[in-house]
Amino acid sequence: MSVAGPRSRNIRTSRVLAILAGVLLFLIGVRFLLVPESAAKTFGLARGAGPAELGAIIGLRDLWLGALAVLLAVLGEWRALSLWFLLGAVVCIGDATIAGGSSGKALAIAFHTGSGIFCFALGLAFWRLGRRQG
Repeated sequence: MSVAGPRSRNIRTSRVLAILAGVLLFLIGVRFLLVPESAAKTFGLARGAGPAELGAIIGLRDLWLGALAVLLAVLGEWRALSLWFLLGAVVCIGDATIAGGSSGKALAIAFHTGSGIFCFALGLAFWRLGRRQG
């Protein structure tokens, strides 16, 4: 058996596991959007969880996503960082829509929309940088 065989198999297995984990997280996110009460119960939150619990959930995810962006930049993974920012732009526009429907506060809507535009611009810039570096 050649050395490339097991390595190639490990890469395929790793890719499949990463895709499955990503799809699972995506589906969990869809569930939280469609049936938030049921998803929160499965997550382990008490019925009627308050702002502290929800804030902790959002805070942990922001720490994770922020650390991921920093590490991708440090490692020079420009195309991955580009996709991170481009997907982040979509999230920011979603946040602006949610804020608009909830409080309607112009400053919150403008902040999220501006963040989306900023993320989109960075995503394009990092994509170009990644293409130049091959």
